[in-house]
Amino acid sequence: MKAALFEAYRGPLSIKTVADPVCPTDGVVLKVEACGVCRSDWHGWSGADPDVAVPHVPGHEFAGIIIETGRDCRRFRKGDRVTAPFILACGDCADCRGGEPTVCNHQYVVGFSGWGAFAEMLAVPRADFNLVLLPDNLGFTEAAAMGCRLTTAFRGLVDRAQLQPGEWLAIHGCGGVGLSAVMIAAALGAQILAIDVNDEALAMARTLGANVTLNPNAVVDVGMAIRELTGGGAHVSIDALGITATFHNSIRGLRKLGRHVQIGQPLERHANPTIPLLETVYSRQISIMGTRGIAASRFSALLGMIAGGRLDPARMITRRIGLSESGDALAAMNGYSGVGVTVIDNLAG
Repeated sequence: MKAALFEAYRGPLSIKTVADPVCPTDGVVLKVEACGVCRSDWHGWSGADPDVAVPHVPGHEFAGIIIETGRDCRRFRKGDRVTAPFILACGDCADCRGGEPTVCNHQYVVGFSGWGAFAEMLAVPRADFNLVLLPDNLGFTEAAAMGCRLTTAFRGLVDRAQLQPGEWLAIHGCGGVGLSAVMIAAALGAQILAIDVNDEALAMARTLGANVTLNPNAVVDVGMAIRELTGGGAHVSIDALGITATFHNSIRGLRKLGRHVQIGQPLERHANPTIPLLETVYSRQISIMGTRGIAASRFSALLGMIAGGRLDPARMITRRIGLSESGDALAAMNGYSGVGVTVIDNLAG
């Protein structure tokens, strides 16, 4: 099969002919029809993720058609249109049995623990617990755009923060996750403040439902500006970037008893920020929670919102590219100037 592979961190992605994947006994092999290009892929390509060793094929936001099943796979068959969360849990540990597979100690992360979906084919282990059937009316490109960004934002806002209608949500960073959060919050009836240094991203956030936007470069104190714009502070705030400055701004912009959700992955110098414990957690009694990925069992609620017309992942797609363009798409993420979501939907080109 063809795959886009890098042999050095931050090196070019070359289209290589590599061995077809071997079907796991409990899994499937699928023909990849589309795969999103995510900042998490950029983390792996840049050498910031310790799970990624070169040579490596990235890609974790996949959708495709099953072409082979393992002998122990019972729930799926050839020809099924499927996707999956990027965290493939074991399905058997206490966390998985308790309904929290995203913290499974035996997880396999597509495109990080092993080679990913910037390729014509992909092997998916533990299929019965992790695969998700796609409805016929959802295209592969749209399913890939949904990827980890829409699903992670959904879990962060709905399952973790339990965002309510009428509450103020502050979104720090309007990349794929942030724009997903805008759409989800609008569907839930929340009031939305979108924050980004990129005015084009803010413009897109407004088209997706943001009530108010803020460029941090235009104010001296972001936290206080958020409190003023929201009449006392956000009820819920998400850091969609994983940067120390956005974390602090998110914390300081909350109202009393507010909920911060950490969605962006903090790496390297951003991994251990200080926390103003007395002012925020103790005095203002805020909650700090993390979220990463989603359980396969929660896709039905998200897909139901899409089927009902309340969410449309296609609205985030700004670029559709071929596999040969995947390296340029990753390199373009060296800055924060891009807008919307890029999807590889030509795996042969």
